[in-house]
Amino acid sequence: MADLVSDIVKNVVEGVLKEILKKPTSKRTTRRKQVTRSATTGRFVRKKAKTKRPAAPKKQLSRRRTAAKRSRQRSS
Repeated sequence: MADLVSDIVKNVVEGVLKEILKKPTSKRTTRRKQVTRSATTGRFVRKKAKTKRPAAPKKQLSRRRTAAKRSRQRSS
């Protein structure tokens, strides 16, 4: 019985140590944006700025008072 318990504890400890000492898998280097060159001159070419879409109309923030709220305000 003692062997069984010590065996289980040993396996758990080994598993935890392996998990702790495992190297992280996501060690990817950051990618740089590729710069395009001109076919004729060989110089770097600036990317054309994208045209921005017009802003969407603003949503109504203030809430309209209901008839009950207006009547309560008049009475007080």
